[in-house]
Order: sequence, then C-alpha cells, then structure tokens
Amino acid sequence: MAKEIETFIKLQVKGGQANPAPPIGPALGAKGVNIMEFCKRFNAASQDRMGQVLPVVITVYKDKSFEFIVKTPPAAIQLMEAAKIKKGSAQSNRNKVGSVTWDQVKAIAESKMPDLNCFTIDSAMKMIAGTARSMGITVSGTPPWGAAEEVEN
Repeated sequence: MAKEIETFIKLQVKGGQANPAPPIGPALGAKGVNIMEFCKRFNAASQDRMGQVLPVVITVYKDKSFEFIVKTPPAAIQLMEAAKIKKGSAQSNRNKVGSVTWDQVKAIAESKMPDLNCFTIDSAMKMIAGTARSMGITVSGTPPWGAAEEVEN
C-alpha cells in the first residue's frame, strides 16, 4: 500500500549547499522532517550543479519520511546568467537592462523543457522570451519560426 502524503514543501536551494539554517530548517522542522537527512541527501543529489539555485519539491508523508524532486534552475536565473546582469529591470517596459540572442533562448528552453507545460521547442522559446521581456531583457535577432509571429520586446 502506498504511503499517505501529508504535505508538499517547495524551496529554492543552492545546489550542494543545503544546510539547516533558514529557510530550510524552519520549513522542514515545522513538518517534523529530519533536517540533516534532507541536507545530506540533497547535497549528494545536487553535487553536479554546485552553486546553482535549484527548485526542490519535498513530499512529506504521514510517518515523517520524505522524498524530493530536484528541478531545473529557474528561467529568470538562467536569463540573468546569459545576459550577464545581476537583476532584472524595475520598469521592464521602459528600462532595458540586457540582451540575449534567440540561440541563448533556445538553449535555456531546451534545458527547461522537462519542467515547462509545453510540447514543442518553439512554444518553450516563446515562454522564455516572455520571461525575458518581463525582466527588461531584449531578445535580439529573428525568431526561428519566422518574423510574422515575432515576439514583441
């Protein structure tokens, strides 16, 4: 028989650097999860992505055992790395803070594909371009699907 799920906990943790300090400790401690066991298992699972911010979804069961799924880094963080900026624009419609190419958008879309709710690479690229636009990052060049459907920046 399957274990009964008590709750889900969603956190963003740097890969290989989980420790019992906030925000991890209080979030897991409140649900009765063994904090050190999570930190050890997460650090081992994310060793190859050291220092990257990784979303993690922790499934906590009634018997206080847990499982977790490590997802791909957020699109916003990948876009900031590609554009070599520290943060997005406060007024994205007026102040542009960086630029990325469609090739960079495609690379980010391909890496995020398992976590996005789309089926084609073109629709994933449009989602990433929309995130870039909302951050004040322009996408330069012609989109691969043609200029007729070009995403406004």
